[in-house]
Amino acid sequence: MIPSKEEMYQALEERHGAKLQAKFQNAKVAVLGLGGLGSNIAIALARAGVGSLHLIDFDKVDITNLNRQQYFVHQLGQYKTEALSETLKQIAPYCQVKTTTIKVTRDAIKELLEQEDIICEAFDKAEAKAMLVEGVLEQFPGKYVVSGSGMAGISSANTIKTRKVLSHLYLCGDEVSDIKDGLGLFSSRVMVCAAQEANMVLRIIAGEFEP
Repeated sequence: MIPSKEEMYQALEERHGAKLQAKFQNAKVAVLGLGGLGSNIAIALARAGVGSLHLIDFDKVDITNLNRQQYFVHQLGQYKTEALSETLKQIAPYCQVKTTTIKVTRDAIKELLEQEDIICEAFDKAEAKAMLVEGVLEQFPGKYVVSGSGMAGISSANTIKTRKVLSHLYLCGDEVSDIKDGLGLFSSRVMVCAAQEANMVLRIIAGEFEP
């Protein structure tokens, strides 16, 4: 039996307080890139009661994703937007989830993100990360961007931090590690970085900012 919307929100208010939960419920967040970072970020935000999530990716779920991304064997071959939306409905049935299945280009940024308050960058490639961050800051100087960089390998998770780069840009990760020497991406470290991004999004919604 699925709880009512009122029951779900009451449970969240008991954990977070009514005032803060209202802020989460009214927030609109875009998550671009639904791999290890993005899929974990989206789930954390949905669990916190963020009211509107815009999921953006062009890729399909592959068997190589299962070691760190929030997908299941039965979802192999599905678009990540569809698969993650399906999962979020099981977690937060009253969250408004919008999906856009495209490969993001700089020209698409304005129309794609004009409705969202906060932009979560979770791409794999450095060039795509730079394109999105620069494009958003240029076209939407009032929007906050939370980005990730450096989470590969199995080094200490304590090196993953959140840093304020510009007034509206936060960077999460160790800013150093990359996939090399046979060491790729491990779920534990990726999840730590994703949690940092999600937590920074919640802090921004709450009106709390890193110095």
